[in-house]
Order: sequence, then structure tokens, then C-alpha cells
Amino acid sequence: MKKIEAASPEVQSANLVADNVAQLMALFPELVTEGPKGPAVNLDVLKALVGDATVTDAEEKYGLNWHGKRTARQLALTPSTGTLRPCSDESVDWDTTKNLMIEGDNLEVLKLLQKSYAGKVKLAYLDPPYNTGKDFVYPDSFRDSIQNYLELTGQVEGGRKISSNTEASGRFHTDWLNMMLPRLKLTRALLRRDGVVFISIDDRELTNLRMVANEVFGEENFVATVSVVNNMKGRNDKKHVAACHEYVVIYAGPAFRSNGLPLTDEQKAAFKYADDKGNKYALRDLRKRGGPDKREDRPNMYFPIFWDEKSGSCSLERKAPTDTEIYPLRGDGSEGCWRWGIDKVKAHLDWLHPKRSSRSGRLDVEHRLYLDASIAVDDDDGDDEEDEGAIERTSKPKSVWLGGELSSDSGKRALKEFELGDVFDFPKSIDFLRTCILLGTSGDDIVMDLFAGSGATAQAVMQQNAIDSQPRRFICVQLPEPLDPSDKAQKAGASLCDKLKKPRNIAELTKERIRRAAAKVKAENPLFGGDFGFRVFKLDSSNIRAWNPAADGMAQTLLAHAEHLLPGRTDDDVLAELLLKLGLDLCVPTQARAVAGKQLRSVAGGVLIACLDPQIQASDVEPLAQGIIAWHKELTPAGDTTCVFRDSAFADDVAKTNMAAILEQNGIANVRSL
Repeated sequence: MKKIEAASPEVQSANLVADNVAQLMALFPELVTEGPKGPAVNLDVLKALVGDATVTDAEEKYGLNWHGKRTARQLALTPSTGTLRPCSDESVDWDTTKNLMIEGDNLEVLKLLQKSYAGKVKLAYLDPPYNTGKDFVYPDSFRDSIQNYLELTGQVEGGRKISSNTEASGRFHTDWLNMMLPRLKLTRALLRRDGVVFISIDDRELTNLRMVANEVFGEENFVATVSVVNNMKGRNDKKHVAACHEYVVIYAGPAFRSNGLPLTDEQKAAFKYADDKGNKYALRDLRKRGGPDKREDRPNMYFPIFWDEKSGSCSLERKAPTDTEIYPLRGDGSEGCWRWGIDKVKAHLDWLHPKRSSRSGRLDVEHRLYLDASIAVDDDDGDDEEDEGAIERTSKPKSVWLGGELSSDSGKRALKEFELGDVFDFPKSIDFLRTCILLGTSGDDIVMDLFAGSGATAQAVMQQNAIDSQPRRFICVQLPEPLDPSDKAQKAGASLCDKLKKPRNIAELTKERIRRAAAKVKAENPLFGGDFGFRVFKLDSSNIRAWNPAADGMAQTLLAHAEHLLPGRTDDDVLAELLLKLGLDLCVPTQARAVAGKQLRSVAGGVLIACLDPQIQASDVEPLAQGIIAWHKELTPAGDTTCVFRDSAFADDVAKTNMAAILEQNGIANVRSL
């Protein structure tokens, strides 16, 4: 039986360095060589692989550089030894929900989620501090991230006070970039290949964000920088020009396909024609407009269409001397090209509607564009519609989003009805977040918000699910930043926490907003039986005691480490850590069963079976092992099963060895103790 200790790989989050080295070795075995501290990349070989035999590391390169960038990059690759502790009493519908609200530093949380959620998040939304000089920038510690987090949030004595990142610090942009780089890199690892990330920002850091995001996500995956008009009156805190907009920067995976946006009533009104089956359609030019629209660009798309003006029918060959020959001509009379190829035109001749201009006499051809997108024909010009397979046609979003419901005032109104005070200066509007969700998700896709703040993203997901009857899931992460009751803006929030008998911090307001929003959406949509719950987890140090010997008390240290789990940690705490380390979903269903007087827990249909009873005597081994084997056969798990016990529970090594031997003989090979 293998013992899980503080230094064991199972206790740590995904080791991204080891994974990266393994991938490099798989692609280019000659690139990785032995170094004094393990595998190392041979830079000379790397240069040869990319055809560069001259460039040295000292030469200038294009890119964004700042002090601490190397350390920030390393911070993203350093595994976390923390864990997430479940809080069922703060949750809603714990047993059935698939939503998560995680209280903690999002950097450490991102590390801990790597094994369970890598490549599974469809949409990530980031609303980071805008670096205004007043907002909080996460001061990460490379030395001990979990201790740093506990100190900053006042959860341990002698902590450091959270402070703003002011321009007088001399590291104004540097501190912000050091905060963002590791979080972006870890976010990218969680995204699906068809995933998308939306990042809200304003003018202060837009340029830096674009450059660092190009480096992380790849410039080829940049989609757009959208201007979001959220304050038509303009903000008075700006010099010379009153800002009335912010930005959302969008990057997407190589397989991403936008869902588009629902058509407005005005757009639907354009579909004013109907065929003999009653299907509505609009008319669109068959001639390609906009580059490349010349004959030499697409020579196969230049051919004549013959029109019998009397009958109105079209063909690809002259059937009568009176047929009119129509070619795709550009506005200046030069030769152009059609949007469809000759085979597609042949298959849909009845969709063509030639017309003659009453003013100029110019001939052109229009084709039908159906409101029902399932009646669709993709253009042969590479400019396919964004809504293939949809029930109703959608529209491609523009690079400027405006409207009263996108404003920060709308976000404040939505928040005000939940009586959470004025802690959040510029809460995002629900309609803005719903727009992002509509563009990038459907079905049971996961939406992640790393700076959850007021919890608006969770409300937007629940509202959109109720509108289109989808089972999207959310994962919200929020730092429990302390609230100061002496601060006028934070007084109401702190008072609410006191009223709820909760700690005075932002994360408590986030959770309360989600609870109240869920109740509101549920009441407004009584026929929708969706998920209005969420599981709460809190970041903390690992349940497994780290080896930390005292130089002047070795005997006492040895006695203290006889029990490998920290005092005060529950079976649920340990089970949650096992889920993270084994790469299982934190909302996976669990079952309980009593066997031989011991409590067993089965996770994900038997992928994990845990017995965390504090005592297992020699006489308990046989009946307990047989009970586990019987339940394992009953569950018939899809993959290999891991069985876990408390190491200190066994009466002696003989009992532990016998338990492992019996289980392994009956097909449960992965037996672990902690």
C-alpha cells in the first residue's frame, strides 16, 4: 500500500513543468537534455529546430518585457500544495448542483483546478482590477503562496495589510503585469480547444493586456477588442475627454465557433418574404461584395446565369434566344464573382431572384436567406454564416456594443435590489454578461469567472439558462478581501455580513448575491427546473501535514507527525482534496455505505472509494475488504478504482499489508493511505 505524504505527487496540483517537458520530449526528443537539476532545454538545439543559427539570448527581441516577468512565469508553473475545503452549510442544493463558488486567491485556485478541469472550460471571463491606483492588485508571494494568501486576507495572525497599487510605487504597470501573466497562462490551460476568453479592461492597461495576452493565447487567436458603451454621460474622473466606454478583449481557441446573437425585431422584419411552405426569407446579393471580389481573385466563381424574364426562372444554360445573360459585374463595370460556386447555384436555382435596376437598367441576382438557419447554404467564398445548425438565424456581433442595459448603472440597479451596499463601484451589467455567454456557450458548457466580485456572472448564467432552457454551469472565484466598516463605501457591506453572522469580506457578499439572485430567477421562471444551487469551497493549506521538523524538538516532531492529517480536518475535507488530486469534478456525485461498522464513500460511480475511519483493527480487515470488493463489483466503474484509507487508522503494518493484498487480488490495484 502506497502512502500519500506531503511530498507525494498526489498532494500537489498538476506539475505543469513536468507536463511541458514531457510534451517537448514527445515532439523533439533531442531538445531535452540532462541538467544539474533534472531535464533541461538545450537552447542551441531549439534555435536549430526553428532555423536560427545566429540569434543569441542577449540580442533584442520584439515583445513586452518588464521586471519580474521570469518570476511571474515561474509562479504559474509552481504547483500548489493547498486544497479546497467544502462548506456545505454555506451552499445551496449541495447534493444536486453542478455550480461552484470558490473563496480564495484565484492564482492558487487555478492551479488546484488544473487536474480536474484542464481543457473543460468553454468560456472564461476576467474582470481584473483596472489598475486605477485605487483598486487592489494581488501581491503574490513566490515563497509561500498559501501563507501569503492567509496573511493578506487576515485569516492568520501577524498578516500584512492589503494596499492599493498607486502610481507613486514606481512599479505601477509592472505589479499589474506580474499579477496578470500567471493567471492568464493558467486560464489558457483550462480552456477547451473551442473555448473563448473575455477580458474586461479600460484604457490604462489595454495596450499591455493585448501584448501579454498575445503572448499567452497567441496573436493568431485574437478575435476582437470590443468597445462597450456603458456610460453615455461620460465619467467625470477623466481629464479632457469624458470616457463613456470600456473594452472587452476576446481571444478564442482554434476550434471556436461563435453562436452569434439573436436577431432584433428590426432585423427579423427584413425577412418579409415567404416560400410556398411558409418559410420566411430575405433577399441578399449573390454577387460578392468587398474584397476579394474580382474575377481574378476567384475565377471559378465567374460564370453566366441565364434568366427568362417572362417566367422568372433561372438556369445555367441558354434555353431560349430571349434569355438574358447575367454576369457578376462590380460597381465600376469590371468583372467580379458570385458568392456561390456553379454546383451550388445549380442545386438552388429556385432560390435565385434576378432583378433589373429601374434607374440604371443594371442586372443583378439576389438569393434567398432564410430566417430558419437550418435551411441554409454556406457561401463558397469562405465567409460562412456564424449560425449554421441553429433553429433561428443569428447575427454577427459588431465591434461596438451599446445600449442602456449594458451600462454600469444597469449593473448597479441589478445589484441594488439585493441590498448589498455600494462596495462594488462598477458592477457589470447582466445583459453585457449574457451577451458574452450567448456568443460562446450552449448546453452544459462551463462558464468561469476568476474575479467574481458582485457575482453578476453567476446571475447571468442562471438567467440565460432560464431563457433558453440550457444547463450551463458556472465556476466563480473571489478573494475574501476584508471589508472595513469605517470606510463609507464598505460600511453597508460590512453591516450585511454582521447581520448574516458572516466574516466581513467581499466573498461573503458574492455568495449572498448568488443566493438572492438564484431565488429571484427561480421565482420569475417557475416552469424552469434548472440548477439554482452552488457548492462553496474555500482555499486552505493541504489536509496532509507537511514535514516541518523543529531543530530543538525532534522527538516531539516525530510524535506529532504520526498522524498525517492536520487536526480539525473532516472526512469531507479529505475527500475534496482527493477529488482535486485525482482529477475528478468537484460536483461529481457521491454515495455512502456502512460496511463492517465502517463508513465508506464512493465517488463517480466507484472511481474512488474512501474509508476514512480513524481505526481499523486486524479483525476488521477481512470483512471490510470483502465489503469494498462487493460494492466495487456492484458499482462496475468505467475506469480503474483508487481505494484510500487513513494511514494512522491501521492497528499495525500487518493489517495494512493484508488489506492491500486482498484488494489487489480482487482487481483494486490502486490502494493508497494518507
